[in-house]
Amino acid sequence: MTKRILVTGGAGFIGSHLCKRLLEDGNEVICLDNFFTGNKKNIIDLFNNKNFEFIRHDVTQPILLEVDQIYNLACPASPVYYQHNPVKTIKTNVLGTLNMLGLAKRVKARILQASTSEVYGDPKEHPQKETYWGNVNTIGIRSCYDEGKRVAETLCMDYHRQNNVDIRIIRIFNTYGPNMHPKDGRVVSNFIVQALQNKNITIYGNGSQTRSFQYVDDLVKGMIKMMNNDSNFIGPVNIGNPGEFTIKELAEMVLKLIPESKSKLVFKPLPSDDPRQRQPNIFLAKKKLNWTPKIKLEDGLKKTIEYFRIQ
Repeated sequence: MTKRILVTGGAGFIGSHLCKRLLEDGNEVICLDNFFTGNKKNIIDLFNNKNFEFIRHDVTQPILLEVDQIYNLACPASPVYYQHNPVKTIKTNVLGTLNMLGLAKRVKARILQASTSEVYGDPKEHPQKETYWGNVNTIGIRSCYDEGKRVAETLCMDYHRQNNVDIRIIRIFNTYGPNMHPKDGRVVSNFIVQALQNKNITIYGNGSQTRSFQYVDDLVKGMIKMMNNDSNFIGPVNIGNPGEFTIKELAEMVLKLIPESKSKLVFKPLPSDDPRQRQPNIFLAKKKLNWTPKIKLEDGLKKTIEYFRIQ
């Protein structure tokens, strides 16, 4: 059945892929974005679709719409952007989520909150399960994002318990793919852009810290499965690829896939609060959603490199 779906942050990296997929599935999609980190070119191809509507709006301000589902993705998600304006970041997480929960309550829509693996902080549990409460710094330079997302989860649970709002919570682990901003400071886009431009590949620390990288198509499938699961499973649930790689291994793989690059690896001091390990335990996603990521890192990197080659 066709649904009317609101995607906040819909012109961003992940939001644009989600909008496209929801349209392909036959839904009406309202994309809401203020272009703080989103980009019109990510969604320009969708404007020809009669079921697509774009609203330029800041989610920290209330909005009245009639929708069946809300995917709340609006928030800068890379350190470069969320540290550029930390007050704006935490306001987007808190006031934006409050506004979307208020909308969901009024129109009886189901809302999916895009939370993050950052709620686990620098984890002392490895890999991270949803029951782990995290090891977080409440006053660090990343706290505007980490704590903002933690508060957003709290708000969702309280609206659910107090007002019976139909919620879903996912925790997204490192994601990459086409439509990433070349200057967003995330490690995959950084390495690819540096390699294509023959600039030195900058590794912070000694490169032994690990991350798990999921391709954006896998994430979008997981989001849609979570939104449309009609059991009592509201989450939170980890959506990530448990394949674990060191940052140095990632850099070496990028160079292997761009053989013409003249780039060399250079090492710089590690920023504060940078987690040493990050890997999702996805037992819950497998069991409750029948979801597992399918795209291997090397295959996803090839597609991402092709995207950056033509930018």
